[in-house]
Amino acid sequence: MDMISFGLVFLELVFGQLHRLPGRGEEVFTDEFAISCGGAVTSATVAAGAGVRAGLCTMLGDDLGSQVVTEHCAAAGVDLSPSAHVAGPTAGITVVLNFDGDRGFVTHLPSAAAGERAEIQRWHSMLRAERPAWCYLHAGRLVPPFLREARELGCKIMLDTSLGDERERDAVIECVALADIFVPNSDELLRLTGAPGLGEAVAAAAAWGTQLVVTRGKAGALVAGPDGSVTEVRDGVREVMVRDLTGAGDSFAGAMIAALIGGASVTEAAVAANAAGSEAVGRLGGVGQVGAAGTGAGWPLRPMVVKDVTTALAAAMQPGVTGQG
Repeated sequence: MDMISFGLVFLELVFGQLHRLPGRGEEVFTDEFAISCGGAVTSATVAAGAGVRAGLCTMLGDDLGSQVVTEHCAAAGVDLSPSAHVAGPTAGITVVLNFDGDRGFVTHLPSAAAGERAEIQRWHSMLRAERPAWCYLHAGRLVPPFLREARELGCKIMLDTSLGDERERDAVIECVALADIFVPNSDELLRLTGAPGLGEAVAAAAAWGTQLVVTRGKAGALVAGPDGSVTEVRDGVREVMVRDLTGAGDSFAGAMIAALIGGASVTEAAVAANAAGSEAVGRLGGVGQVGAAGTGAGWPLRPMVVKDVTTALAAAMQPGVTGQG
């Protein structure tokens, strides 16, 4: 397999730009809504769309979110053989609210999705069985042993991070040192390094010894090497109406991995990644509207009766862990 994306997946209920957030007891309306899926499936979807053999290593249950992801992957050509199929709900459910040019999330994680240690142990077995050319995943305190084994097996690693990971800064930096390419966005890098400006943040992160590619939205990307060289890459960025930033970083990573597999240099791959990021912000949700053309509501699955939908959503709301996606 050319690449495997490791991590959780989410059912996304995405609301387009709101004029304002509702206050207590208020209701606000938006003209745009989409049902999508995101998380680890996003990068694999983009890579598969670029023609590489892409797989997804996650937990899939019998919940609605897992069904959406499964049917999406079948249509997108993403290989689910590295994933585990278990009873009960596993996919997170995220409501995405777009406002003021950004977005906020309300997310529920089923209790099965909180079993991080056991799932990462399963990643090891999939790594040994598949030996993908590239692994894509996010940093975490339990991730370093997996990264070490990936390196020992000759697999390359593209590592990402999320806002809030700066709370475990030492663990993230340990992960970065084990990766081949680190792809944070500028806000994530500023928080992680604590630097006053992006230039200082890039210099601080470059000292960790890993190839650094920083995404900057419509400003493109910065490619920085351990030798202190910095190249600004604006090619590939397209003027689009920004609808939703969800999944832009994962789309960037998936396209970059596909280009690298195709023989591109890191700078050349950043051009393809910029184009994928531009496309991502022009749609709603990590992979865009699932199963239906255009925008608007409508279940993306084969017809389901209201009882089935209600049962699936109720199962996902079993007592568990809440968090932000």
